[in-house]
Amino acid sequence: MDPILKVMTLVDENELDVMLDELSKTKKAVSLGFLNQHGYNLILQKKEIEDSFLNLDYLLRDGKGIELACRYNKISPKLNLNGTDFIPLLIDRLLKLENKPAFFAYGTSSPWLEKGAQSLFNDSFVHCLDGFQDLPTYKEHYLKNKTNGLDVIVLAMGMPKQEILASMLKAIAVSKTIIICGGAILDFQAGKVRRCPKMFQQLGLEWFYRLLNEPKRLFSRYVIGIPLFFKNVFISKLK
Repeated sequence: MDPILKVMTLVDENELDVMLDELSKTKKAVSLGFLNQHGYNLILQKKEIEDSFLNLDYLLRDGKGIELACRYNKISPKLNLNGTDFIPLLIDRLLKLENKPAFFAYGTSSPWLEKGAQSLFNDSFVHCLDGFQDLPTYKEHYLKNKTNGLDVIVLAMGMPKQEILASMLKAIAVSKTIIICGGAILDFQAGKVRRCPKMFQQLGLEWFYRLLNEPKRLFSRYVIGIPLFFKNVFISKLK
């Protein structure tokens, strides 16, 4: 079995609510991220990146590519849990807690950072820092502002920087903390990036819609990256 796919947290409809409840009641620092074809390719590039992904406590399946890779390895892919849909679901559950968490948003740039954070966290106070700082700056910011209650940190600075930072923050979080690798979640919440039509989502072609809208930025990730992904999946199964 593919060693990368083996560590994923795969859940069905009945298990999803249990996982959300488990996360909201955590008594320790936990980290959560999403594995798509781009992340899979990155893992194979460098040991530090591989370690950061494998160190995540919850690694959820995101996208058609990973679904096909699961089926190729005779693994039930279960639910597709991309960050754009899953993270607001989790935050909504956390906002209903009797003792409200402290929220942190690290990623993107102003004004999208502040707008996205306010939308995602329903106008709660949020500790914000843009996504273009060096990693020690985020550690210092978190250590300065962390609480004794539940801290919720959304990292929206793209792969693999957010996964590497998640490992670093998890190591210094001494109380209950949820660290979420969120990619473009703040840009989506702020309205900077539009979600693709339902038809594309249902066909597993959200990547194609994004490529049409951002061809220059996403050419390498998809036009080059998708064939490379399937090659990597094939090779990994042979090992």
